[in-house]
Amino acid sequence: MNNKLPLQTPNLTAQNIDKIAALFPNCITEMLDEEKSTPDRKVYKRGINFELLKQMLSPDVVDGDEAYEFTWVGKKASIVEANKPIRKTLRPCPAESKNWDDTENLYIEGDNLEVLKLLRTSYLHKVKMIYIDPPYNTGNDFIYADNFMRSQNEENRQMGMYDEEDNRLFKNNDTNGKFHSDWCSMMYSRLLMARDFLTNDGAIFISIDDSEVRNLKNMCDEIFGNSNFVAQLIWQNKKGGGNDSKHIAIEHEYILVYASNKELLAEFYERYSDEYIKRYKEEDSIGRFYWDTFKRKAGKQYYPITCPDGTTLEYDDDGNPISWLRSKARFEADLKIGDVRFVNANGKWSVQFKQRIPEGKTPRSIFTTAPVVSTKGTTSTGASDVYEYFKKDVFSNPKPVKLIEFLLSFCLGKDDIVLDFFSGSGTTADAVMNANLFSGNNNKFILVQLAEDIDKMLSSSSANAKRVADNAISVLDEIHKPHFITELSKERIRRAGQKVDEENNCWKCVPLNRMDGSKPGDDTTAKIVKTIDVGDGKPPIEMVDISKNPDVGFRVFKLDDTNMKDVYYSADEYSQTNLEDLESNIKEDRTDLDLLFGCLLDWGLPLSMPYRSEKIGNCTVHTYAPGDAALNVPDALIACFDSNVPENVIKEIAKRKPRRAVFRDSSFASSPEKINVFEIFKLYAQDTDVKVI
Repeated sequence: MNNKLPLQTPNLTAQNIDKIAALFPNCITEMLDEEKSTPDRKVYKRGINFELLKQMLSPDVVDGDEAYEFTWVGKKASIVEANKPIRKTLRPCPAESKNWDDTENLYIEGDNLEVLKLLRTSYLHKVKMIYIDPPYNTGNDFIYADNFMRSQNEENRQMGMYDEEDNRLFKNNDTNGKFHSDWCSMMYSRLLMARDFLTNDGAIFISIDDSEVRNLKNMCDEIFGNSNFVAQLIWQNKKGGGNDSKHIAIEHEYILVYASNKELLAEFYERYSDEYIKRYKEEDSIGRFYWDTFKRKAGKQYYPITCPDGTTLEYDDDGNPISWLRSKARFEADLKIGDVRFVNANGKWSVQFKQRIPEGKTPRSIFTTAPVVSTKGTTSTGASDVYEYFKKDVFSNPKPVKLIEFLLSFCLGKDDIVLDFFSGSGTTADAVMNANLFSGNNNKFILVQLAEDIDKMLSSSSANAKRVADNAISVLDEIHKPHFITELSKERIRRAGQKVDEENNCWKCVPLNRMDGSKPGDDTTAKIVKTIDVGDGKPPIEMVDISKNPDVGFRVFKLDDTNMKDVYYSADEYSQTNLEDLESNIKEDRTDLDLLFGCLLDWGLPLSMPYRSEKIGNCTVHTYAPGDAALNVPDALIACFDSNVPENVIKEIAKRKPRRAVFRDSSFASSPEKINVFEIFKLYAQDTDVKVI
């Protein structure tokens, strides 16, 4: 029995071969494993006979090489790269985080392809929406290296345009492909990984411009399926012309939208702005609302309404019968549950009802004539969003918060995850927190960003890029942070969260309006926080809390090499003497927290759950995602990474019956002691999955 955690990402190629073998065992063959073979020892691995597989999948005879396909130099290598396992980990950084213990948001620093590989098991089919704003491949020098250009000679040689004597085989346009191949490879491998994160009813939104929109759409058609194409939105990112073109001023970019499964994707409804939502100032157990007056002449329902003092509302001032918007049965039902009230102003009665935020049961047109987004901010708006926090331009062309909020409203429910693995300035985090503030939802974000060195931008040929880099460096120097884009983004998210907190606090103490005839002290669904005595015989003012307290924190993780020494993965290559000389197979600079979160990635647990650490005897024991004994919900994982863990501690952990338990190899002085651990768990917790690292 193998009780070791693999502590590396899965080999997706091997998993795919297993799936094909189950369907077409006759297509499985052997091939030389060049990595493991030596001149003296040949090692073979399973492979696929692709010619036979093609024939198995075709009703006709497969002959020849012709096929309709979208390809480029390096496409196959990008697929191999996406499927290749890695030995890396994500190291937790509580000191750089905000509200580490309570938040469910994540900010991860590192190469996004490797980060996606590490997160895949934990977030497989759990992300409702992906938004990315990748490099546009423009050739311009911004903080993101937007240039994946290869030398023309290198491109020509790889494409086979030269023969053995360096003669060019055929004439080729010098610009053909030299900007595109590397960019396509970079995007293809990442989109392949991203597809696995989406829920069945999820969607991905990708910002892009004219440079690569055609190639990006071709890639997405392959990866997500052209039947899952939803829309190519046109975002008006500028207004009033510009000088970025010799011919026509370009004032737009695109947002490609693809569904994981279009048949399961909820229809996109028109949503409401923050300004609109602010009208709904009151709240009950169902949600926010405001009191609206029954329109007396807007409906077609005629019936008398009896007021609290016995008077009847049946005719208007002109003697005409009053028509109501709602039926009598609906009115009486709403009155019974408190969704209707009577208001007497200057001796004249009126009827009010709770006006709630419409759910949009029937789809409404978001776009009038074409899928153009022209009222959700521009690039200048995005710059203003960031300027508000730093009083300087510190990012090049950040997306506006209003635009991302607009996109979020298409997909998200009340408790979903948004992933942005080209997170740049952190606009997605800003948008998620702000949307939660007004909706009361608890949607979470996962942001991934490479730690780009801003100092390198000082040598840019672009004057604007240099100016932005200078501003960014001055801000980072003020807060004593290193000159990386990730440090600037984290600071932006902190300040955005502070702004959200300040606005949320404004809703913690607002007056309660009692216009239904009830008096201060009577029952109410509102959360009364204090009562103010105003004197002069006037009724007190009741102050209520209708704040949402959105999550404005984030846990920071950084990509790093594996926690384990090489011997952990290849113990069979070490002699027994060498193994005995090694005190531990864990790297000396790794902490308990490093090991704990490394195990979570392997076991497929999310990185955002609560945990606690405690002393049992002299040992430190960590409980991740604590359960509830009263509800018969076990702890998700209990870990102890101390050396020489005594039997009484092992028994205490086993008696708690966690779903998973993990120890380090040095927790046991000998092999018999390690075997005894598994026997203890068999006795007290047969269902616990026990592993050793």
